Amino acid sequence: MSEHINEDLAPVPQVERTWNSMNYFALWVGMAVCIPSYMIAASLITAGMSLTQAVSCVFLGNMIVLIPMVLNGKVGAKYGIPYPVFARSSFGILGSNVPALLRAIVACGWFGIQSWIGGMAVMAVITTFWPGFATLPNILPVFMGTTTAPFISFLIFWGLNVLIIIKGVQTIKWFETASAPLLLLSGIALLVWAVTSVAEVEGSFAAAFTRLFNQPSKFANTSEFLKFFIPSLTGMVGFWATMSLNIPDFTRYAKDQRSQFIGQLVGLPTTMTLFALIGVVVTNATVVLYGTAIWDPVQVIQKFDSAILLCVSMVIIVIATLSTNIAANVVGPANDFSNAAPTKINFRRGGLLTAVLGIIMMPWKLIADPTGYIFTWLLGYSSLLGPIGGILLVDYYLVRKQELNIPDLYKKEGEYTYYKGFNFAALTAFILGVLPNVPGFFHQIGVIENISSRFETIYSYAWFVGLPTAGIIYYLMTKLALTGERKAQHV
Repeated sequence: MSEHINEDLAPVPQVERTWNSMNYFALWVGMAVCIPSYMIAASLITAGMSLTQAVSCVFLGNMIVLIPMVLNGKVGAKYGIPYPVFARSSFGILGSNVPALLRAIVACGWFGIQSWIGGMAVMAVITTFWPGFATLPNILPVFMGTTTAPFISFLIFWGLNVLIIIKGVQTIKWFETASAPLLLLSGIALLVWAVTSVAEVEGSFAAAFTRLFNQPSKFANTSEFLKFFIPSLTGMVGFWATMSLNIPDFTRYAKDQRSQFIGQLVGLPTTMTLFALIGVVVTNATVVLYGTAIWDPVQVIQKFDSAILLCVSMVIIVIATLSTNIAANVVGPANDFSNAAPTKINFRRGGLLTAVLGIIMMPWKLIADPTGYIFTWLLGYSSLLGPIGGILLVDYYLVRKQELNIPDLYKKEGEYTYYKGFNFAALTAFILGVLPNVPGFFHQIGVIENISSRFETIYSYAWFVGLPTAGIIYYLMTKLALTGERKAQHV
């Protein structure tokens, strides 16, 4: 047996490819209905966008990222292979660890963020029955940046994730499908609460709709708006940039191409846009009801008078966050870590490694500031992932004409060996695709104080710059045979 294969990385047998359109629709409902997507839309309003501008930004970003999502998804549906194995065709049998581990580290951060948010919902439930829990003496060191009660709540939610990881992929499919209707109904219920509550204050539903939906833009002119809109759009794309790469991890279970295409087309942009609308309307409602914009739904729900309603709402948030975390932030990195050492790391071990790293990355610090959350975290990593997407798409659709040599994807010596396992064309194109965004990223995180306005503009378009730049460079280098040695030629 090859050292580059295990049961979890091998192609899924046709008999086990059972996911239909409804399964993929449910998958996207489970992933899209989450607090981070709610927080992004609401933070756009807080920053000055109108309701129409904010929702349009979310919709457009998701329609854009849907394109590479479906195109990469075709590979999984056709061959039954996961993302890191697909990356071997362009980056090399060993070089695939570069895009795989980059995606994995980002997912570990996301895993931690979602676990922290889920932990806050757990904490709200506990404090409802035990008010003293929130004021437990702090036993954590100062550098941790958090206190005892939130951290214990975080660990409880983290443990729920670990239980599902141990159960495996089929449990994830069941959980996503079962939770989807509940999540959709809960989102609509929150929207209805916002409208009816404001209607009581304003005196009529007509006045409530006017107050909630006629949110004007605070930008003085188009130039001022675009300066904020462009990086925000890149952030919206960056939100699912990871999934646009590793979507084969899920489409490898598809019954056919139609199932993954229809399921994603109906599931991703519609659910994200609906939940963005809910986030915006509820945030506007908090201004009327509480005198300030509250962009965190956990804080909104904590203001409910009924303890029972609060508990039910928090349990739903726990389910929503769990469904997102497991699907979006465990399956991918579990396979990615497994790809690095197939004989030593299987899916479960890769998932557990993801969970441990999710704690080490201190997610509570990542989401302390919603503005930094969008413009540093999302935009920053999208600048890294865009070039990877460009290389994968160009290699599969333009260079290989949608044909892969599956046996050689698992061989140490084969078509995808290139030079000692690495394709220099892919690695070079990746570096050159990332390079234009480096000055802007360093400026954004405070490493560099002043940079040229040209680099600021480039960084605003990070994903849109990186993807085509890397793709074009890779295509040209491949045509010039600058990939490294191939041990066998694909015909």
